[in-house]
Amino acid sequence: MITWPLRVVGGLVGVAFRLAFATIAVALMALGVLISLSVVGAVVGIPLFFVGLLVLWKSVVN
Repeated sequence: MITWPLRVVGGLVGVAFRLAFATIAVALMALGVLISLSVVGAVVGIPLFFVGLLVLWKSVVN
């Protein structure tokens, strides 16, 4: 009963971090798509897209 406020604040901080990481992940994915539009940039853009996808997966699942 005493730790209830701390649990609420901890939960809100956790949700804020998940939202921040999901936003960063979507930005990484968009940047990866933009970079991979050229043949030379595909070497960097495709792995960057998958890194963003993995970060998004981690922020949504956990």
